[in-house]
Amino acid sequence: MELFLRQKTTRRGPFGALFALCLVGLLAPMPAQPQQLGLPQQTTILTISSDRLFSGSAFGERVLAELEAESAVLAAENERIVAELSREEQELTRRRTEMEPDAFRALADAFDEKVQRHRENQKAKLDALAIKDDEARATFFQLARPVLSELMRDTGAGVILERSSVFISADSTDVTSLAISRIDAAIGDGAQLEKTPQE
Repeated sequence: MELFLRQKTTRRGPFGALFALCLVGLLAPMPAQPQQLGLPQQTTILTISSDRLFSGSAFGERVLAELEAESAVLAAENERIVAELSREEQELTRRRTEMEPDAFRALADAFDEKVQRHRENQKAKLDALAIKDDEARATFFQLARPVLSELMRDTGAGVILERSSVFISADSTDVTSLAISRIDAAIGDGAQLEKTPQE
């Protein structure tokens, strides 16, 4: 190729050199376009659905499955305790006619306190699940931030907006699915990140 270009340059003078440069440009491999890399067209704004980003990722699916399992255990426990309290209430009602009013009132007050403790305990457990969910989401988005920043660089975007907050946008700006695939590749389901290193 170099010999061919030199021959052209020698034969045609300065115009031959220009021709050679043009020929090199045509023969050089073209850089990969964003679409070839699975990216949207070059844009300054991208949109993303943060809820779908979390729930559709391997990390989010694992966390949601764990929370669902814990919620099921808590619901079964609550159902068992409610059944026990219901039987106790029926027994207390049955004994009412056999007891002195003051004695019955003491038992009734103790029963009410027991019911209230159960409610408070169950609420505390529900709150703990909600906190676990919030903490998992915060961890996920912290881990996802570098991936999203790289996605912005690859597309030339300057900002990623929450899709639900945008009045109208083209579907091509939504990179949620692409972001999920990249995040899954980077962190998987995140389970290994929560294990305590062994000494």
